[in-house]
Amino acid sequence: MSGIAAINKDTGDAPITMLTAADAPTAKIIEESGIDVILVGDSLGNTLLGYDSTIPVTQDEMESHTAAVVRGTETVPVVADVPFLSYGADRAESIRNCGRFIKEAGADAVKLESGPHTVSLTDRLTDMGIPVMAHVGTRPQHERQTGGLGQTGGSESEADAIVSLAEAHESAGAFAVVVEHVPDEVGQTVTEALSVPTIGIGAGPATDGQVLVLADVLGLSESVPPFAEQFGDVRREMRAAIEGYQDAVTRGAFPRE
Repeated sequence: MSGIAAINKDTGDAPITMLTAADAPTAKIIEESGIDVILVGDSLGNTLLGYDSTIPVTQDEMESHTAAVVRGTETVPVVADVPFLSYGADRAESIRNCGRFIKEAGADAVKLESGPHTVSLTDRLTDMGIPVMAHVGTRPQHERQTGGLGQTGGSESEADAIVSLAEAHESAGAFAVVVEHVPDEVGQTVTEALSVPTIGIGAGPATDGQVLVLADVLGLSESVPPFAEQFGDVRREMRAAIEGYQDAVTRGAFPRE
């Protein structure tokens, strides 16, 4: 829990780095690499579970992966994405589901894709001791409503709404705000408006930190969002290793006597 308190807005510090993880071995490597925060993102639906979006991901699936990440780490803060329909429909159920990530899965905080309906929920959760990371801008759980995952905040009214929503969640007690896929100037405006840190994903360089989906960073994704960047080619390395194993078995070179 103390790790979340250390995530603060200090212009003298280096930008906050956050990556997604969904299993213990990967989480351990991320922690050893010095990443500041691990997000167990519901993007695991697309990158790990074979879904075509984040919508089908369940509470139980997210809890299971969150618990695995927690078991694989020692000190790095772990934030759990609360999946679609696990919050927002019923207040008591929303609180229970968010609490399960802390009490049962061992997460340090939860992340809510935010809207006007999550302001009072954020206030209640923080009152109960459940740290909340808000999420504004493009929200993947709303893609059926918005018609996709395109950039938001392009108009003045959209930009104003994003800033107001971020400010409302800060006032409600959110300790940080993820800002996704907005014009650079909107990411900067949100950052300047808040006293809590902003963590951008496709929101420009002015945010207090950055987050990416690990599969995109490693080169494992079938397609990479326009705002992401591939920093490795793990897919090629995996294929080379698997093909090497297949060849060794076929030739009789493995197993050795």
